Amino acid sequence: MKHARSRKIHVVTMGCPKNLVDSERLMAQLRQNGAELLPTLDGAEIAVINTCGFIDPAKEESIEALLSTARWKSGGTLKKVYALGCLSERYGSELAREMPEIDGFFGSGSPEELLRTLGMQYREELLGERCLTSPSHYAYLKISEGCDHPCSFCAIPLMRGKHLSRSLEDILQESRYLAASGVKELIVIGQDTTYYGVDRYGTRRLAELLTRLGEIEGLHWIRLLYAYPAKFPLDVLDVLANNPRMCKYIDLPIQHISDSVLRSMRRGISGSGLRDLLDTIRERVPGVALRTTLIVGYPGEGREEFDELLEFVRVSKFERLGVFSYSREEGTHAHPLGDPVPAGEKERRRSLVMELQREISASRNAGLIHTRRRVIIDREEDGLSVGRTEHDAPEIDNEVFVRANEELGPGTFCDVDIVEAYEYDVLGEHIVP
Repeated sequence: MKHARSRKIHVVTMGCPKNLVDSERLMAQLRQNGAELLPTLDGAEIAVINTCGFIDPAKEESIEALLSTARWKSGGTLKKVYALGCLSERYGSELAREMPEIDGFFGSGSPEELLRTLGMQYREELLGERCLTSPSHYAYLKISEGCDHPCSFCAIPLMRGKHLSRSLEDILQESRYLAASGVKELIVIGQDTTYYGVDRYGTRRLAELLTRLGEIEGLHWIRLLYAYPAKFPLDVLDVLANNPRMCKYIDLPIQHISDSVLRSMRRGISGSGLRDLLDTIRERVPGVALRTTLIVGYPGEGREEFDELLEFVRVSKFERLGVFSYSREEGTHAHPLGDPVPAGEKERRRSLVMELQREISASRNAGLIHTRRRVIIDREEDGLSVGRTEHDAPEIDNEVFVRANEELGPGTFCDVDIVEAYEYDVLGEHIVP
């Protein structure tokens, strides 16, 4: 173990927050085994790249990260580069043949194997412990792994397997650990958070979990991401509406609104069902902010289907919205459909949706002027404090730039009077208590 204790390791995370949580757990294991965790490659002896294999751009980014990191082996201290995560899970054998400069490929669920390769032990007693790489006042909380849904475009089940809920006790233990470490905002994630409990308890228990999280001392905000719309558990809305620690915010990826596209995507819900669900959410949770993601250029999305989607975005006026161009993935149900929409046309459609959303966002932000908002500060930048409202998740949503007479500091909650609005951000004045 002496050799392991001398090792200096740099961990890089690609892709989504779910990958980030995996990296943070791995880093806790490495640290407990005596490794020194370095923030950069400078001085590192070992590099671990936690890869993403979701869509083509993410794959390319992960491959470039592996290759660029491996170049450090030609000089300096770096001796070993290992790949972990989704891309490695799905294409490990192929990548090992094509990238001999990488010293090992391990799947997304293989930290024990990587640790053994490093001469280290996997320590069960570290359940729930993580080395946080996000700002210390917020953390992602992964409540499940994998997915049971048959969405035609998605390769996640091929990389992450079937849905597996963590036990309620383990999640609460980790959440108490995070709160005791200074975390004030928990961001609940999973491939489908609404399915939590079905496999383990025989019923959906997300509402119960959120209620129990809201009882943990030290937590101020609890935010829900990645809620699958089909068979959405409506009891969750009562928790969002009535629990003061729950952010009035739901990330609800709907992907499309055309019935024919939704059927081909195997989403398990119709366009009218989606519209009814959105109406129900807004009615039962007044003031809620809805974030969604869409896919354009899916096979079978012609002019009529895209026009319906564009009009739906115009009418629905989502508070937050993102768009992906369809990526054809091997092994998925949609793969035999080909990729008939040219890349340029996909980009044109994506740009049209985002241009419309920019107008919607600018209009909504303008309506915030002269209102008071509660803000959590994330960082200081150019003499301003920068934070978010309960309607904004970190890294993907709007920000509030705050003029204050003092440095407020990350993790500070403050009241802000909004004075200016832009397309995706607003400017406010700190209201001194």
